[in-house]
Amino acid sequence: MTLLNFLSAAQNIISYSEKSSDYLPIVLQIIFAAGFVGTMLLASAFLGPKRNTSDKLENFTSGIATHGNARQPMAIKYFLIAILFVLFDVEVIFFYPYAVNFRSLGWNGFGEVLLFVASFLIGFVYIIKKGALQWED
Repeated sequence: MTLLNFLSAAQNIISYSEKSSDYLPIVLQIIFAAGFVGTMLLASAFLGPKRNTSDKLENFTSGIATHGNARQPMAIKYFLIAILFVLFDVEVIFFYPYAVNFRSLGWNGFGEVLLFVASFLIGFVYIIKKGALQWED
């Protein structure tokens, strides 16, 4: 392909591509949404009541009386459970491509998915043996 043919093909692609006027409705919607949010924030700031009472100035604690220090160390079990949940939740995400393409992957893909599941089952058995899911010490 010569340089001239390449440049003419590139010019056809550029002339066919989207024009900036194609994005005008999206830009207008973003401007309208930002203007609406700004207007509502300013209206509530100027028109809303401004009675500062001791109850309003107190930190929100979900109705539970505060006690103790907020910087008290927390048990690592909470974080461990959260990480394990994310790990096994991500495993489920990897099943989606297999579910979409399981016919084209055939028995080879099925074997790979079995290896994938086996590796996570080995990890699951390991964390059960280590007692990571037990709350009592």
